[in-house]
Amino acid sequence: MSKLTQSLNKIKNLDELSEGQTWVHSLHPMAKMITTAFYLVVVISFDKYDISGMIPFFLYPILIMSLGEIPYGLVLSRLLVALPFSFFAGLSNLFLDRQIVFMLFQVPVTYGLLSFFSIILKTVLTVMSVLILIATTPMDKISHELIQKKVPKIFIVQMMLTFRYLRLIMSEAGHMVTAYHLRSLKQKGIQLHHAGSFLGQLLLRSFDKADRIYFAMKCRGYQGDFPNAVSESMKWKDTVYWILLCSLFLLLRFVNFSLLIGTAIG
Repeated sequence: MSKLTQSLNKIKNLDELSEGQTWVHSLHPMAKMITTAFYLVVVISFDKYDISGMIPFFLYPILIMSLGEIPYGLVLSRLLVALPFSFFAGLSNLFLDRQIVFMLFQVPVTYGLLSFFSIILKTVLTVMSVLILIATTPMDKISHELIQKKVPKIFIVQMMLTFRYLRLIMSEAGHMVTAYHLRSLKQKGIQLHHAGSFLGQLLLRSFDKADRIYFAMKCRGYQGDFPNAVSESMKWKDTVYWILLCSLFLLLRFVNFSLLIGTAIG
């Protein structure tokens, strides 16, 4: 199985997980969106040298993945896609900020090293929270809630089409890769001098499919509106959910429990 096919299956699995029947899936989409947005803001607000303060925030994704029956491996495999970007973004800090903070087992720990790990931790926490939201809430319900909150429709349409038809483009690319391998059995991948024409053909096929999808939507009466976007009101359990978790995030933000536990043990 090609890497492209594996990536396609992971997207399908993530979309299928959103149709689960667990307690987390039954929560109101807006309650989960508020919780995720608040979680992102709190995590990003940490100082670039504060690593210990972010450690307790792993409790939220681990707990929700357990309650929502979300495979840890699936989330971690999707997380690996974002890590290289944060790795190279923080790599320069190792060389630019070389002031020593303390010694750990005779190894100097610099401010650059702390900021590097801070970037990695923020990436892990934020990406995991977004993946959990997608894995527990169908994209249609997320879009309906955004419509009710008067978010510009152009952004919602772009988000829905990107999410829905990313699989279609990847499937088309998978067919092209299979056809290429059938014509060159001894080649393990696409040769560099064929990559330009391969990408060009994929781009042309994408334009063709986009036109057909657009005309199909127009034939079905699409005018840029969402007449079926109906949002249910939040129940008491939904309100308790986001208020309780947001309060917990605030507590963890201003009280460094990792430092308190370490001091008590020491």
